[in-house]
Amino acid sequence: MGLFSLLFFPGVLLHEASHFVMARLMGVRTAGFSLLPQVLPNGQLRLGYVETAQADWVRDALIGMAPLITGGILIAVLGTYQLGLIPLAGYIEQGNWNVLRQALAGLPDQPDFWLWFYLAFAVSSMMMPSASDRRAWLPVAVTIVILFALAALAGAGPWLLANLAPLLNQAFYAIGLVFGVSLLLHFLLVIPVSLLRVLLNHLTGLTVG
Repeated sequence: MGLFSLLFFPGVLLHEASHFVMARLMGVRTAGFSLLPQVLPNGQLRLGYVETAQADWVRDALIGMAPLITGGILIAVLGTYQLGLIPLAGYIEQGNWNVLRQALAGLPDQPDFWLWFYLAFAVSSMMMPSASDRRAWLPVAVTIVILFALAALAGAGPWLLANLAPLLNQAFYAIGLVFGVSLLLHFLLVIPVSLLRVLLNHLTGLTVG
């Protein structure tokens, strides 16, 4: 449990700090704050938490979404400027496998590559909101859908398409970039992590999931 907590500590720190800062910005009172791992009664491992007072749906949704926002921004920056992963997607799309292999082989030659790689992996692994973080998302999403439906029925459909479609396209591109980089990072680590799990099973006699 200690090794697992240390491995993902940068991601846990950013996750909980994002909740805390967003709550303060939204004027929501915070209580407990912890970065220490704890085994819950249901057997799950909780690596950290922030206790916040109950607020309205919008503020609860923003507080729950905060780690995804901050983590997504950091992953996009690291993947673009520090790790140079963006061109790889183009090579895959074009089916240029020889260039892709050469680009992958040259990634570790970049300055401080392994530091940025580890940081991106830890953050991308911990940036997804938990079930409690998502509790206010459904009512907010339903409200947004209803508002869009009412606007379309009122005749604002063409205006929405003309003004919001480009913004939504840019937003989905950014989201795709973040999750694409995260997926590539985890894909590169599938084999090393599997070997590490086998080694831990052999050394400890315990089953590491």
